[in-house]
Amino acid sequence: MKNMNKNSVKFSFGPMDVTLAGNEIKVGDKAPDFAVMGNDLQPVKLSDYAGKKRIISVFPSVDTPVCAAQNRNFNKMVSELDNTVVLSISNYLPFAQKRFCGAEGIDKVVTLSDYKDLDFGSKYGFVIDELRLLARGVVVVDEQDQVKYVEFVPEAGTEPNYEKALEAVKAI
Repeated sequence: MKNMNKNSVKFSFGPMDVTLAGNEIKVGDKAPDFAVMGNDLQPVKLSDYAGKKRIISVFPSVDTPVCAAQNRNFNKMVSELDNTVVLSISNYLPFAQKRFCGAEGIDKVVTLSDYKDLDFGSKYGFVIDELRLLARGVVVVDEQDQVKYVEFVPEAGTEPNYEKALEAVKAI
């Protein structure tokens, strides 16, 4: 992507080693606000969920088994957590995400799209420079907007560590 920092995270997409662009988010950072699109094509911001624990689940596409599993697992997890929301973000179009969630019975995560401006991806360092997709990972943010957990999954075909993300949320 033009004019976007490259970060130090190593990531592979299938047989390709790719470059992640944007500002690499780290534990202890203040979570930057971002604007993405909801499934109703209205802007949604991180700050819309102020006062809640937020699990940001990042994935490339809902059309792969690993991405589908990631959304299903976080949908199940969040139902057992108090004052917590899962924001599931990809560059996939809002229409497709809405269709996927309806077909899969996913009703507890908030699926969001960063397709338009890459605002989330560039502020958190998840943009796959060569593909204009988002890398897989998880960011946990507490009620005061502090980043408590970050995972950049090193390979697109691998699921995130759900247990560590859950531990981070419960430790808040």
